[in-house]
Amino acid sequence: MKKALIICNAGMSSSLMAKKATDFFKTKNVPIELDATTVSKSSEFFKKGEFDLYLVSPQIKMYYDQIAKEAEAANKLVANIPPQAYIPTEDGVSNLAKLTFTELKPLLQAEKNG
Repeated sequence: MKKALIICNAGMSSSLMAKKATDFFKTKNVPIELDATTVSKSSEFFKKGEFDLYLVSPQIKMYYDQIAKEAEAANKLVANIPPQAYIPTEDGVSNLAKLTFTELKPLLQAEKNG
């Protein structure tokens, strides 16, 4: 199981998107779960190290460099979520799932092979 964390400003839209994307992966039998937090709490999650991928929501893209430094120090992946992958519609959730899967694919393959 691989885990991704969506980091956003207030946590409401990211919680909804995390739930919808996790449900999407369950229907496809893909072992990926998403969760969400706010940018003010994101450093706590790097210390815990429980997530493989950190996804930066469109509304906090100005914090990407800061989050990327923390991810690099923790040897974790980080990616920006484009606006078209951050809409709580079928297409938006599908786009978020594609982004998440693409970023985590090497880790999933290593887990499967190893």
